[in-house]
Amino acid sequence: MSLYFAAGSETTEFTSAELKTALYQALDALGPRKRVLCLPPDITRFHSRAGELTRLAWEYYGDSLAAVLPALGTHTAMTEAEIGHMFGDMPVSLFKVHDWRNGITTLGEVPASFIREVSEGALDFTWPAQVANLVAEGGFDLILSLGQVVPHEVIGMANYNKNVFVGTGGSEGINKSHFLGAVYGMERIMGRADTPVRRVLNYASDHFAQHLPIVYVQTVVGKNNAGQLALRGLYVGDDVECFEKASALSLKVNFVMMEREIKKAVVFLDPSEFRSTWLGNKSVYRTRMALADGGDLIVLAPGVKEFGEDPTIDKLIRKYGYRNTPDVLEAVKNNPDLAGNLSAAAHLIHGTSEGRFRITYCPGYLTREEVESVHYQYGNLAEMTQKYNPESLQDGFNDVDGEEIFYISNPALGLWAYRGRFQ
Repeated sequence: MSLYFAAGSETTEFTSAELKTALYQALDALGPRKRVLCLPPDITRFHSRAGELTRLAWEYYGDSLAAVLPALGTHTAMTEAEIGHMFGDMPVSLFKVHDWRNGITTLGEVPASFIREVSEGALDFTWPAQVANLVAEGGFDLILSLGQVVPHEVIGMANYNKNVFVGTGGSEGINKSHFLGAVYGMERIMGRADTPVRRVLNYASDHFAQHLPIVYVQTVVGKNNAGQLALRGLYVGDDVECFEKASALSLKVNFVMMEREIKKAVVFLDPSEFRSTWLGNKSVYRTRMALADGGDLIVLAPGVKEFGEDPTIDKLIRKYGYRNTPDVLEAVKNNPDLAGNLSAAAHLIHGTSEGRFRITYCPGYLTREEVESVHYQYGNLAEMTQKYNPESLQDGFNDVDGEEIFYISNPALGLWAYRGRFQ
């Protein structure tokens, strides 16, 4: 097991030239490779710098880079325009589409006894370690898994083997991992590198995936003093050490620990990144530990046009709506369609405030009836944007006509928590 590159700090800002030098140093240490697969995230993680890193890998390996499989999970396949925007002039023919329902191989099963142990007795099922057929059977001598480590609602800290077992995973594995995280509780998971879901994925890595030549390229991204995105760290390795180092830095860079609660938060969802509540509910996940009981979360969502990225999940969200945990668990117990799509059930839990605070969605395309049918309050986007204008707000506390609000320009970049609630 090796760590091929590790550098970063709260003040580091990698230039593009420094990023190229760092990556090439790591790839040099790996030695020559003949058939390479890249697993970057999709357009919904555009700011991860994984697009730039994938392109650099293509420049380094040339024709030896045989394929790129964006780790879609259950997301919609990338369009040619999105591929061009994220990966530059790489040949579109290199890019493959992950079929999370049909195109998967099961490497092994994590036993139910282990799931019972990590879930503290809440769940009792086996977990299949599933990956894309291309990952399992593509005959690659290097699989580069690229992406950003950042606080995450399902697994605690995003990336590492989640990019493989969820990003290129199968329906059952995705469903069960999401449900495990939701049942265990987001507040107990977010911002932590060691969680029940991570332990399950680590079990799978240790027991079923040692034969796969996976090397992880992990970034940590934050905002600098000028409010611009900066690459704070890069960690490249073939085991958990690179993830742990990236997680430690991400907690310093992406985790905002607050000394007082937020009474009203306004979150902006960039329309190029957020087109569904499935993704846009990062506005809920990432702020819930900072919002006061009885508080308000206002979500400015000009690009949101649907609930689920996947048509089946979209229908389930519309059918059941965002409910508190006991209601969702009861619905799973009594309804085969929801029981058969546990990631959707987990998402319904993730997207509720458990009755603690109000959630007002201001979408660009969904109607009032649609928003209210899933148990959110509806806000008129034009009116709310005029009142809370993203162009005039700064991240953090602002005074708007005598009212204090806390503004977040991109919820995907961080995690906000009131110290008392987090501890």
